[in-house]
Parts: sequence; C-alpha cells; structure tokens
Amino acid sequence: MKLSIVVPCYNESKNIPLILEKFSSVIKRDDVEVLLVNNGSKDSSQEILDMLIPKYSFARVVKVKVNQGYGFGITSGLNEAKGEFIGYTHADMQTDPADPLKALEIIEKQSNPKECYIKGDRKGRPLFDQFFTMGMSLFETLYLGTKFWDINAQPNIFHRSFFDSVKNSCPKDFSLDLYLLYMAKKKGLNVIRFDVIFPERLHGESSWNTGLASKWKFIKRTLDFSVKLKKEL
Repeated sequence: MKLSIVVPCYNESKNIPLILEKFSSVIKRDDVEVLLVNNGSKDSSQEILDMLIPKYSFARVVKVKVNQGYGFGITSGLNEAKGEFIGYTHADMQTDPADPLKALEIIEKQSNPKECYIKGDRKGRPLFDQFFTMGMSLFETLYLGTKFWDINAQPNIFHRSFFDSVKNSCPKDFSLDLYLLYMAKKKGLNVIRFDVIFPERLHGESSWNTGLASKWKFIKRTLDFSVKLKKEL
C-alpha cells in the first residue's frame, strides 16, 4: 500500500456519502486506501458507514467508541494505516478529497520522499478567518522560534517512519496539527506546501469554528499546548 488517508468523522452522517463518492471519483490506483474514523459520533454516522463501506473497495472503518478529541481520532486511524505514506484530511467537504492524491504526486516527484512533509495551504477563506490564521501563525512563529503559516490546513501527508517517531507524544485535541508540523520542522523534514481551495461546509456544523467563543476556546487550548511544547522540547 502506497498511501493511507485517514478521515476523522464526528457527526458527519450527511457528508460521509459525499466524501466516499468523491474519493471514488479521484482514486485511480489500487495502492491507496481511505480509513474513515467514526470518532465517537452521536448521529447515524456508524449506520451510514456500515451501509456504504462495502461498496467501496478502497475504504475501511476505524471505530472509536467514545470521542476523546480530534487528535485522538486521527491517530487512531493512523495507527491502523497500512500505507508507506500516511496522513489525514477532513470529512466536512471543505477539503477536497483529491488533495491527498495531489500530495502523493508531489511526494513521488521528490528525490528523498521519506524526508518530506506535504501540507495544504488554504485559499478562498473568509477575511476574518484569514486574519485569525495570520495572528495564530505569527504568535507560534515568534514563540516557538520557527516559521509557521496556516497550521490547521489540510491535508497532511508524511512517511510512516515520521509518525512512528512521534506518535507516543501526539496530543488528543486540535493541537495535533501544530505538533506534527512543529516536529516535522524540528526533525529537518522538507515541508512542502501546495494550494488548496477552502469552500463553505456543505452539511453539519464545525466542532470548533462556530463563532468567537469557540475560536477563543481553540486559541486558549493552542496557547496552553504551545507552552507545554516549548517546555518539553
């Protein structure tokens, strides 16, 4: 298996059929798998997955009984991945399922693909969200002493040896995006960014991007983790 794509799903029953169909239309090779993680959903996500997954030979399900956070769901999927290269994207259809395949194409053009970390760079976002990203990126750059931009962009694709080297310290929440990018930079990986389009969410509600209160909660968690990260590393 060349590439394993993990897709965490929390109450994404309406988006699951769309993302599976989209993956089906863009996967043109038999060495790519998609792992949909039911991350403790409380809606009908599991029933939808049970019904649809048998129709897609490239797809598997990883079930997390109790939601323990965004990062926990992703790492649960990554631990089950079979690919030489592994990574993740989102189920909300704001990230194109074609993007991880584009990341694989970039990897396969590199002279030393094992030392690469491929990450999206979001375009087409609302102005307020761009300012939010700019502020968070500036803080992390100054505080952690290495350049950051659009930390939470998807997809994130890397060699499984990188994940094996950091998986025991992965945070369980949204800080996972920051942690993996920071560790990739610290370990000297070649971080390659590529443009991805970020449209409006089609169905469901974001588990964090729902207003100023949720953004403040996200900021506080990120700042707390940044302090912890700097102390430990």
